[in-house]
Amino acid sequence: MHDLETDSEKAVRPESDFDGEIERDLADVRSPIPGTKPGDATILEDAGPPDGGTTAWIVVLGAWCCSFSSPGWINSVGSFQEYYEVGPLKEYSSSTIAWIPSLQLFFLFALGPVVGIIFDNYGPRPLIIGGTLFHVFGLMMASLAKTYYQFLLSQGVCTLACVSTWFSKKRGTAMGVMVTGSSVGGVIFPIMISRMIKSTGYPWAMRTAAFLILGLQIIAIFTVRPRIKPVPKKMPVGRFAAPFTELPFAMLLLGIFVLTYGIFIPIDYLAVQGLEEAHMSEEMSQYLVSIFNGASLFGRLASGYGADRIGRWNMFIIACSLSGIAEFAVWIPAKHSSIAIGFAIMFGFVSGAFIGLSGALPVSVSPLPEIGYRLGVVFLAISIPALTMAPIGGAILQNSTNGWLNVKVFGGVMCLAGSAIILISRLLYTEKKLLKVF
Repeated sequence: MHDLETDSEKAVRPESDFDGEIERDLADVRSPIPGTKPGDATILEDAGPPDGGTTAWIVVLGAWCCSFSSPGWINSVGSFQEYYEVGPLKEYSSSTIAWIPSLQLFFLFALGPVVGIIFDNYGPRPLIIGGTLFHVFGLMMASLAKTYYQFLLSQGVCTLACVSTWFSKKRGTAMGVMVTGSSVGGVIFPIMISRMIKSTGYPWAMRTAAFLILGLQIIAIFTVRPRIKPVPKKMPVGRFAAPFTELPFAMLLLGIFVLTYGIFIPIDYLAVQGLEEAHMSEEMSQYLVSIFNGASLFGRLASGYGADRIGRWNMFIIACSLSGIAEFAVWIPAKHSSIAIGFAIMFGFVSGAFIGLSGALPVSVSPLPEIGYRLGVVFLAISIPALTMAPIGGAILQNSTNGWLNVKVFGGVMCLAGSAIILISRLLYTEKKLLKVF
């Protein structure tokens, strides 16, 4: 049995009555080899994650479609911020407009704990079907929007844990491949939307995106499934509070919370900063978002591969620290188009690990029956800064004499501070072993 567990999973197995439930759940897939004596070790029929194979990679394909459709769409929010500011909502302030993409991010992550519990008990299919209906409906309603509150409600409000059960040693690589979908979506959506707005208008641009997402989600509905069929079970009430009372996991939540500000501020304001401060053309500033996401694709693949070699936590901390350094070293002086493009490439590459591995961290230190819930709690920690970071950035921009400088410094500080807090969490999990592969 011990061969099926990573060191990190052993270190954080909860010492509570809930262990009995974990063992009973795993007992469903155990059976002794015929002819063995009563005292012999129990052998598992289930040999654990296959780390590959046709079925496993088909699951990755379906998850990739989900990644393209949802995070890929979210990665395009910077282009909408710039479009609204120079287009239908030009009479509103940057801070006010920023609530639209912020609400998209908030509702993507805020329901994480509820979604996680549903996943733990019923698997991914009902979630994918429900999410598809809401996302497509929201985009269709956005295509009819003409006023601020309509944009806010339709695009803001209505708008990956399966893979981890199929992979162990190659989990970082598999999740890195999966989240490249959001990078590809982040490249395609801004270009497609900006070009279609000019050629066919905003309504049909949104409808086309909705139809594309619907097609990909249908693929996901039929391909994404967990390796072991979930069995509905009631989680003890005390376990709901456990992620907040365990110091290492609480530090992980705090670190992710702080990091979200540092990572998403540049994503949300890339296009606007390029247009206003770097004096780029409107069309070229829109391409900054696609350039960022194109570089992020390679960053996510590289971080996934690196995570399998040096550890997911180590890779995550290094990449997020480099993201903060990039904001200080490259984004601050990005007052010319060439430097702004260079920052989009550099930041896209190093920050790819945030999306690529932020889900892998809680998965690696969570009890098996709680993976969905704890992953959802991490997403909840992301949702609050996701809701407030763009309006905060807009307020800093409007109420400061050094507007863009202060926005950039704010993003860099939050990146480095969040990385330091995650490092503390990692040290607590590894008993202060700095060089351990974790």
